[in-house]
Amino acid sequence: MGRGWKILIAVVALLVVLIGVNVLVTDAETKSAEVTEPGGQIVTLPGGEVEAVEAGPRGGSPIVLVHCFTCAINYWDGMIPRLARNHRVIAVDLLGHGGSEKPTEGYEVENQADLVAGVLGRLGVRDAVVVGHSLGGPVSIALAEQSPALVDRLVAIDSIPDLGYGDVGFIGELPFKPVIGQTLWRIKPDFMIRDGLEVAFAPGFDVPDAFVEDVKQLTYSAYKGSHDAYDEYTEEQALPERTAATGKPTLALMGAEEQIASDPEAALAAYAETGAQTELIEGAGHSPNVEKPAQTAALVLAFARQGMQEGLQKRDGVRGQP
Repeated sequence: MGRGWKILIAVVALLVVLIGVNVLVTDAETKSAEVTEPGGQIVTLPGGEVEAVEAGPRGGSPIVLVHCFTCAINYWDGMIPRLARNHRVIAVDLLGHGGSEKPTEGYEVENQADLVAGVLGRLGVRDAVVVGHSLGGPVSIALAEQSPALVDRLVAIDSIPDLGYGDVGFIGELPFKPVIGQTLWRIKPDFMIRDGLEVAFAPGFDVPDAFVEDVKQLTYSAYKGSHDAYDEYTEEQALPERTAATGKPTLALMGAEEQIASDPEAALAAYAETGAQTELIEGAGHSPNVEKPAQTAALVLAFARQGMQEGLQKRDGVRGQP
């Protein structure tokens, strides 16, 4: 064997070792919780430490906000001031995201819902309108399944019913593949993150730098674990069927220029078939809470108001019974 071949084999062997070490190191990475939002607080729970933000009058009827995959509380910045004028608003960073703790495991939808329930329990919140964006939709639905007293109504924003309604394609799935995923995660530059985030908005939307930083705050375990959790939860049962089974009134919203759901109108129709109210938001993609915050907040407030009116009518009916 010639010297050149020996050098080539040594280089390949070294690369294999380095890739293997990178996989181990990347998978083992963890981060502690820290306050990243103005007015944020860290809530310590048996399943992890979670960042939460409160706004609005404490006596107002509660609205709970649960963000999307690779996102954080700041995705609600355009809506919180509008919602908090008359409502008590609680926004939560999911485990692995934003200022919350980032362990190597625990990203199942049901576990995330348990943590949200723990935050609401500590804050004395129940009978809330729970609003979930994308991944936050399944977490909100699981919250209603597991802790029904905490949830009065559900709002699902661009939460795709199941895998049959959306496909990011072969390239989009590469970051979640063994070895390839950990390697891409280690070398990702900001422009690659920004390009990846563009699918979460309408074409031409200028992705804020803060959203790029949100992705950089994740560990690979949080990234892959949260992605897999959505797939596993919806494979077991589609989201519209789950919302119907909870018995909670549901509003499903979708951006008309959605790039992740292949057909947003068909996705909304799946929710409507199980009794949910639906609304298509023109000019928005996968994140109308960011792209059209005033319109999205108005829809949430109207839905919350509807629940309050129905509650008053029900109480008046009970009082009027002989």
